[in-house]
Amino acid sequence: MPIVSVSMPEELVECLDQFAEENGYSGRSEVIRDASRELLDEFDDQSLEGRQLMATVTVMFDYQTGSVEREMMEIRHEFDGVVESNFHTHVGDNFCLELFVLEGSLEAISTVVGTIRATKGVQTVSYSVVPMDDDLLVE
Repeated sequence: MPIVSVSMPEELVECLDQFAEENGYSGRSEVIRDASRELLDEFDDQSLEGRQLMATVTVMFDYQTGSVEREMMEIRHEFDGVVESNFHTHVGDNFCLELFVLEGSLEAISTVVGTIRATKGVQTVSYSVVPMDDDLLVE
């Protein structure tokens, strides 16, 4: 098995080690392999292919860590055809919450979520995806 070197903050390494110990993993490498598989499989849901979807994406970041807020605005404009709505608010002393409402194909939504996740300084990204089939919409 190839060895891959990854840089991460010491605090995150400590959390990985603690998580591995508490959950019966053999070590941090196994945790990272498991998490990597989960991330790669995340949008590999065949039942969503070819359907019109809606997604909510919640992003948290420390507003003092650089240009994340500006980059969220750039993502909003870059994916204007998919982003239906965007909301920004302050949470706690140092954090911002960015909420995106997306509408589009699985590929389009996963591209936006991937772009958000890849933004340096983003701390958490969570989302949900819902099919927008006609029979699900009540008049």
